[in-house]
Amino acid sequence: MKNHLNTPWNLQPVGRRVLNGACTLGLLLALWGCAGERAPESSFVLLDGSTVSTQQLQGKVSLVNFWATSCTSCVAEMPELIATHNKFKDRGYETVAVAMSYDPPSYVVNFAQSRQLPFKVAIDNTGGVARAWGDVKLTPTTFLVNKQGQIVKRFVGTPDFVELHQLIDKLLAES
Repeated sequence: MKNHLNTPWNLQPVGRRVLNGACTLGLLLALWGCAGERAPESSFVLLDGSTVSTQQLQGKVSLVNFWATSCTSCVAEMPELIATHNKFKDRGYETVAVAMSYDPPSYVVNFAQSRQLPFKVAIDNTGGVARAWGDVKLTPTTFLVNKQGQIVKRFVGTPDFVELHQLIDKLLAES
């Protein structure tokens, strides 16, 4: 008995559907990162129990970094995030580091205190913030938001900090 799945005329439509689906997905992912997309309305619960909303960040250039204490790349990039924050904080720049829902809060508190993180650190206990920001699952994932509350750049993995600094400088100069 001949297996009909091995014939080229049956594989071609499947191959075209897979290719079309992959192209559509690639296009959607490319468009998702386009400038002009509004940052989602969300509130960040900070380590001290206070909250900061995306609305409160408007008027500033903001970096929202999703990370975890168990993520080696996240831990490795923290000194650069600290240096970036310290370089631009006096010019209307804000950093919010959002710990993922699976990160034990005690680990996050210990990390923030032992590394003396100079910026806002939030814990996303429910995973709701990560879902609101495009269902973030990979860490580190970092968003750069302009003064109008629009996402300008999304980095998956460690950002190129030279490029990031140039972009922050440009955004801070805009009115």
